Amino acid sequence: MAVTTSAPPRLVMRGISKRYGAVRAIAQAELTVAPGTVHAIVGENGAGKSTLIKIVSGAVAADTGSVEFDGRPVEIRDTAEAMALGVATVYQEPQLFAELSVAENIFLGRELTSGPRIDWAAQHTKVVELLELIGLPAAVATRPVGELSIAARQQVSIAKALAGDATVLILDEPSAILTDTEIDVLFGVVRRLTAAGVAVLYISHRLDELFRIADEVTVMRDGATIGTYPIGDLSVRQIAELMVGGILDDEHHVREPATGPPVLELAGLALDGAFRDVDLAVRAGEIVGLYGLVGSGVAEIASTVYGIRPATGGEIRIDGEAVRPTSPRHAKRLGIALLPADRTEQGMFGFQSIAFNISVGNLDLLSRFTAWVDRQKERTVARDLVARLAVRTPSERQPVNALSGGNAQKVVLARQLVDRPRVLVLVEPTQGVDVGAKEEIHKIVTGLADEGTAVLVVTSDLAEALRISDRLHVVRGGTTTVEFGPGASQVDVLAAAAGAEGAA
Repeated sequence: MAVTTSAPPRLVMRGISKRYGAVRAIAQAELTVAPGTVHAIVGENGAGKSTLIKIVSGAVAADTGSVEFDGRPVEIRDTAEAMALGVATVYQEPQLFAELSVAENIFLGRELTSGPRIDWAAQHTKVVELLELIGLPAAVATRPVGELSIAARQQVSIAKALAGDATVLILDEPSAILTDTEIDVLFGVVRRLTAAGVAVLYISHRLDELFRIADEVTVMRDGATIGTYPIGDLSVRQIAELMVGGILDDEHHVREPATGPPVLELAGLALDGAFRDVDLAVRAGEIVGLYGLVGSGVAEIASTVYGIRPATGGEIRIDGEAVRPTSPRHAKRLGIALLPADRTEQGMFGFQSIAFNISVGNLDLLSRFTAWVDRQKERTVARDLVARLAVRTPSERQPVNALSGGNAQKVVLARQLVDRPRVLVLVEPTQGVDVGAKEEIHKIVTGLADEGTAVLVVTSDLAEALRISDRLHVVRGGTTTVEFGPGASQVDVLAAAAGAEGAA
């Protein structure tokens, strides 16, 4: 995978530190990246990896430390200096203009010119070279970016970064929004780049994928680098334990089977064009998983239970009584709460306080005479839930966008618990959070079930589905198929989801 070379390291960082006021983001960081390699950086949210990447890309300046580039000392004080050195960054969400063509996006702001005019011929030649390098056909150059798939847009973002002759490419959570097939395409692009001598810094929460693409991994914890290791010397579990500084318990603990009648039942539930004949039941104190591959219809089922997209057939029953949620407000009155998959867009107001984010949607419970919000009660409720869910924050007045991903997810979950629901639907509950936060969220969910809440977990993370669920339903082709109990294997569940011959 890696290019063997006697050349000096492409990038060396020593003794890097950074503070934001009283907050220490990085205490002591070290990083050495060789040309033609993929170097992964991992750590819990708040470990300092994002700040380190910002320093490399020139978005912020380090307080202390030294940087070498191709064997010579340099200073990176801003993004212009980073770009001049050949550093480029591609973020999780492609930073492109949908209405402009691929070529226009790639050279926007740095057009190739001949005198006072754009040199269209030279620009087209360069675009074709870049598209060939990233594996896209030349004909794509004139197509609007908005017509491309997410994976192709990611490739165009990489081409745009390379247009500035990048020799260090930072990929920040590049696979988070991609399907497995699209990830394969991305990895093909990365391998072509490293073969051409580009050094790739790869940031990801998906530890398992690092073994498919990375040569080395640097682990960060509490603002310091714990160490750098050849990827073949570690396992996923060992990386996770280095990240959290302790031993992880990732066994599925079999809970006592829930008894009594179902709290939530789906009977032949259908939504035209999305799913049909969905059957499942969740009892009080039970955690039922719902797992399916991309396009199976599993995400749409959660939306229908919560009234976002009302059902077109079948029944939803709460405590045996048929109901038909027609909106989230209606679902809430029926005792159903939903944790959405996209907390940033659908679950929180980033610039508002933790207290505001917990109280919004529950104002009828926190108001005086139905007109004014009781701010003292709002803060009391927020403090209680912050303590209960172990949200790491100095105050409930802290803006949510100042929190790590895992703590922000806890705040969104806290809002659902103000008016204790009978049914809690969790969609991708640990998406984009680190292993430590995932562990904490799983414990919270299990605790809610122990208190009698009926929990439905909708997830595309198979390991998570198996670990947290008492029972697991597989969705394939828009309908529920196989139900698995404790002890099911990933192979059996994935075979059932993919429709493999002989699947249980």
